[in-house]
Amino acid sequence: MPDLDSDAARARDVHRVGIVAIVGDGRIGRALAASLRAAGVEVQGPLGRGATAEGADVVLLTVPDAEIGTAAASVVRGPVVGHVSGATTLAPLAPHEAFGLHPLLTVTGPGAEFVGVPAAIAGSTDRARASAHALAGALGLRAFELDDDDRAAYHAAASIASNFLVTLEAFAADLAATAGIPRDALVPLVRATVSNWETAGSAALTGPIARGDDETVARQRAAVAARMPRRAPLFDALTEATRDLVRSTPGTPA
Repeated sequence: MPDLDSDAARARDVHRVGIVAIVGDGRIGRALAASLRAAGVEVQGPLGRGATAEGADVVLLTVPDAEIGTAAASVVRGPVVGHVSGATTLAPLAPHEAFGLHPLLTVTGPGAEFVGVPAAIAGSTDRARASAHALAGALGLRAFELDDDDRAAYHAAASIASNFLVTLEAFAADLAATAGIPRDALVPLVRATVSNWETAGSAALTGPIARGDDETVARQRAAVAARMPRRAPLFDALTEATRDLVRSTPGTPA
């Protein structure tokens, strides 16, 4: 059955948002424009960089981080102005009333689904913060507030969880390939591990390090050193970090 309370809340947020101008015609800009329009928000754009966004109540900059300040300087005074950067503070948006809205989602195309996705928000004024909450609500995002002082740590955590995971799985796939094992053979294991971590956190850890099987770990290390010597330091660092995790996680299963 549809969640009538949730639908009503999203409808109120759509009304509160007003007219949204999106500046930046990249993947995230197009995805946000499509989702906001689908929710019933009046959207201008995505507009090109340097747009003044006249007539908008809210201006959302979806340009690269290094171009946020320049794009903000082109916007007429009056609307609240926000960005979608996880790492950037609100400072480059001055002197506008500023907000940040960063969905914790990898966006690869215009069909991105934002409903239920966590999102970090911030605002330099009550009006800006309310606009960020309203935008998040219209998109169906689950908003949480983030202080500027915490942005670097927050964004590093997101990079570890997403970018570094891809790097790690590429390491695993490349090593498996030396034994004639295709990448897709690892996929069910990766999916199960992520699912178990979602449920149990660090207690989901299994394998030879969790069992204290140092002999097996040594054989693994020798294979990595022989077949992918440039990755041996990475294997060593991950081994030590995993041993630390086992020591700090009571009841880690084998």
